[in-house]
Amino acid sequence: MAEAWDPHGSLRRMPWSGGAQWAGKTTVSELLFLEYGLTGYHYDFHDARGHRDRRIARRVARGEPVADPGPERMCTERGPEEMAAETLAGFPERFAWVLDDLRALSTGRAAVAEGWGLRPELVAPLVDSVRRMVVLVPTEEFRRHQLRTLPRAGALDVAVRDPARAQAHRIARDRLVAEDAVRGARRLGVPVMEVDGSRGAAGAAALVAEQFAPWPGAPERAGRG
Repeated sequence: MAEAWDPHGSLRRMPWSGGAQWAGKTTVSELLFLEYGLTGYHYDFHDARGHRDRRIARRVARGEPVADPGPERMCTERGPEEMAAETLAGFPERFAWVLDDLRALSTGRAAVAEGWGLRPELVAPLVDSVRRMVVLVPTEEFRRHQLRTLPRAGALDVAVRDPARAQAHRIARDRLVAEDAVRGARRLGVPVMEVDGSRGAAGAAALVAEQFAPWPGAPERAGRG
């Protein structure tokens, strides 16, 4: 479990948006950032860059192999259950790096963090109310729509001998990780929002804004939308 050290009290008052891949978290968050003048923290961006360097440094310190397993091992040889278990097991340590980032963030505006690595069981102990977090998950139909229409959702970024098998494993892994997020959220009383695309991004953003109202530092605008 990441340390709950919060020297300025900002983490406990910060809104957090977690949940599943392909639920539109980033799109919804961007709309909220613009509408309410918020500072945004994108988990995926940091996790793929600065946090990757920290993972390598950690492996060096532990005397572990520096390189990730090859794409065949990562994507096709392991089943979705093993992939999901490894993903979930890595979230707590990676979350500690998120907290390092956020503690160092200096901004005159309220900040909102979004990303699939922001898990209910990790965020809930930090915040002063479970209303500070929402877990977004796509319906199965919307998940399939995203896979058909989003290039980054429907394509692998590695070369493997059996792309169809690798893609099926990734989709199944993401589904298992999403189901775990929902179970954790409901156990802790964190609100869950199923996204089916019928409201569009703006409509989904309005629901999230309503959930988070009032925004820290801007209570007079919180109920709009």
